[in-house]
Amino acid sequence: MVPFAASAKEKIAKNDSTHTHAHHAKGIYQGTNIKLDLGATALTLGTTKANLQHYEIAVNCRLKNRFYPTLEVGYAGSLPATSNDPMRGTITLGDSIAYRGQGGFFRVGCDLNPLKKHPESPHALLVGVRLGTSIQSAQHTLLTTQYSQLNTQYSILNTITADCWGEIVAGCQVEVCKGFTMGWMGRFKCLFTRQAEGLPANEYRPIYIPGFGKRDNIAWGLDYYIGVSF
Repeated sequence: MVPFAASAKEKIAKNDSTHTHAHHAKGIYQGTNIKLDLGATALTLGTTKANLQHYEIAVNCRLKNRFYPTLEVGYAGSLPATSNDPMRGTITLGDSIAYRGQGGFFRVGCDLNPLKKHPESPHALLVGVRLGTSIQSAQHTLLTTQYSQLNTQYSILNTITADCWGEIVAGCQVEVCKGFTMGWMGRFKCLFTRQAEGLPANEYRPIYIPGFGKRDNIAWGLDYYIGVSF
């Protein structure tokens, strides 16, 4: 009787598990995840010597256990100067241009989970694309030196600038425990609003782009997320 009872319990448990997985996999919508990016914040502080700040959150939805439409929004810019450090929040290009600025950004796109085995699993490998845009208010201080330091001139340019770029992303999203997730995301970025070569200094676009990084045709990024799912 005991082996039979144990066998019956195993069958019931198996049937319940199968029913739960089938129910979870059924339908179009399987949940939403809201994530806070800690990696980009730390990376920005480190690579700019604590002169710039970056804050970002992301939201994705899980559809048909395979597709993850994603929205990412954030703010980035100079840290405020202090009386002890008036140059705090400034980054430079060579010896002639100093930048201060701040602005918002957002990216939209979609990720795909290429793993076909156990699609109902709460864990996912993600590969996708993004289209990003930012708008910022920037201040450039231009330094022009003629013949000697006695002829050094400073001029300040204030601009409001928008930029646009595309990204290819790859990473993972793991459910650490019920309702809590973490994950990594690597980014390959290609800037669309590129600056023409040979422009005079007073026509320079900002040397830093919120959500993208330092202005270059190609850039890389790395994010580490913690999040909640429901």
